[in-house]
Amino acid sequence: MHDYELLALSAILLTGMGCQWIAWRLRLPAILFLLLCGIVAGPVLGWLRPDHLFGDLLFPFISLAVAVILFEGGLTLKFQEIRGIEKVIRNLITVGTAITWLITAVAVRWLLGFSWEIAFLFGAIMVVTGPTVIVPMLRTVRPKEHVAHILRWEGILIDPIGATLAVLVYQFIVSGAEQAEVLASLIVFGKILVIGFVLGGSVGYLLGSALRRHWVPQYLHNFTALALVCGVFALSNALEAESGLLSVTVMGILLGNMKDVHIDEILDFKESLSVLLISMLFIILAARMDMAAFVGLGWSSVAVFAVIQFLSRPLTAQISAIGSKLTMAERHLLSWIAPRGIVAAAISALFAIRLEEAGYPEATHMVPLAFMVIIGTVLLQSLTAGPIAKWLQVAEPEPNGFLIVGADGLARAIAETLQKNGIRTIVADQSWENIKAANMQGVRTYWGNVVSVHAENHLDLSGVGGLLALSASNDLNALAARYYRLEFGPGNIYTIRNRQSANRIRQDKVAIQHGGEPLFEESLTRDELCRLLAAGAKMKTTPLTGDYSYEAYLRQNQNQRIPLFAIDPGKRAYPVTGGSTLSPRAGWKIIGLSRGTVPAPGVASAVRPWPDAVG
Repeated sequence: MHDYELLALSAILLTGMGCQWIAWRLRLPAILFLLLCGIVAGPVLGWLRPDHLFGDLLFPFISLAVAVILFEGGLTLKFQEIRGIEKVIRNLITVGTAITWLITAVAVRWLLGFSWEIAFLFGAIMVVTGPTVIVPMLRTVRPKEHVAHILRWEGILIDPIGATLAVLVYQFIVSGAEQAEVLASLIVFGKILVIGFVLGGSVGYLLGSALRRHWVPQYLHNFTALALVCGVFALSNALEAESGLLSVTVMGILLGNMKDVHIDEILDFKESLSVLLISMLFIILAARMDMAAFVGLGWSSVAVFAVIQFLSRPLTAQISAIGSKLTMAERHLLSWIAPRGIVAAAISALFAIRLEEAGYPEATHMVPLAFMVIIGTVLLQSLTAGPIAKWLQVAEPEPNGFLIVGADGLARAIAETLQKNGIRTIVADQSWENIKAANMQGVRTYWGNVVSVHAENHLDLSGVGGLLALSASNDLNALAARYYRLEFGPGNIYTIRNRQSANRIRQDKVAIQHGGEPLFEESLTRDELCRLLAAGAKMKTTPLTGDYSYEAYLRQNQNQRIPLFAIDPGKRAYPVTGGSTLSPRAGWKIIGLSRGTVPAPGVASAVRPWPDAVG
């Protein structure tokens, strides 16, 4: 009876998963593939009909999904991130909003012949960018810290601002622009602000206080946060239409900046949920698009997109950055990135329906025009922002490096060898003697507790994408592995075995539980590696060629050179672990520990030669 609904929902989820995976493999924003699949499944083939599938629940589902995404975005906004760039963000969401609104409205009026009312409404909708498109793009482009923070803050804050502006313009249109109704629109604006800040701030503070005092069991943290977000959004909209986005954004920002409130698990859950919702939303909204109306807009719609991309955004960014410390290169990149996303599509569809019922037939053109701008900005910026960032030299280096916990002789030897092979490393230790020795060897250092608030604020992790926990403390290693699990991902965290004993199995279980894979072969404990180094063993790098394979390396250097890392031609290092399935090929390098004349425990063997060893 419900076969179509079941198949359609399952297909949306599977397609979204597939698009995300393809985007990860190709290092392109997933939105490109999600939009393409939605268009093919919907207007092209007619397989997916969102209005039939969801019925009256379509727009409530879209609204709740956007609310969850904005709340998750608010959780990631930290006030310490914007020191020195506050004015730029303020200008972008105030002066920049006005500039984008007016330029877009005039362009739509002159190029497409829309009435001034519809033109100004569409201009208000187009001021939004949003985390649904900004955050995935930032993962791919990886701009420098200031630009990334500005774009993320703007994208999250501009959504409720754009939605509120669109509501005010809509109220102005349906009221007939009478003086009394203009005053009523200003009252609506005031109510949205009051409800958003009071309701969102109050619930955010109460939730933070409950988490801080452990009034909510840990297993209910995620469910409680999700339920409160949905409840705040619904109540806020019931009190005043379209105020819910502001409420959940304020709630997320306040909760994310409260002291002594641990939200890592909530943030992890919400990030996963956001990926799911973004995937579904783009497919569903793209499937609703009317291709005939889209094509019927003609080249004038392309001209509107060009005005937004090449006039409105550069002017907005350059004016907003006046008086800031941003370099010209950073300002140019800021002028290029401003993709439109889900909120623009959802709001345009919602107000198009309302205005068409109110006697404005041209309002139906807002939806295909909005998709024209969304597809244009996402496609152009996704494909070009990365190369432009590298050309302007404002892109962070590839996150191929390692943060190394500990800075003793073993950690310094590994860091120095990786660094010589082009792998970015930074060692962290609370021992000044160890840090001083690392500095003398030219290794980047951090002096302090790697899991402290100071480290969170001052430890520069640019170019770093993995963790090597090499300290003598099992507890510190496990804590660091758990602390940086969200930062680097569980698959990029490795912890060393500190001793070979009856407790080894328990130590390995702890490491895996906290996201760290046991490092190196099982027999290579930290004690054994330190013993070998103290006895004169050296780190050696050996290149692999067509004539000298990894298998030949292992055969020829058995018991003499222990492989620790494999480095591919792209300068990405892979630790050799007990369960490693690496298959290095020609062009790779192997970092191994050369025993030299140091015998293995209980073994007295001669040194065997190896070809082309690089010290």
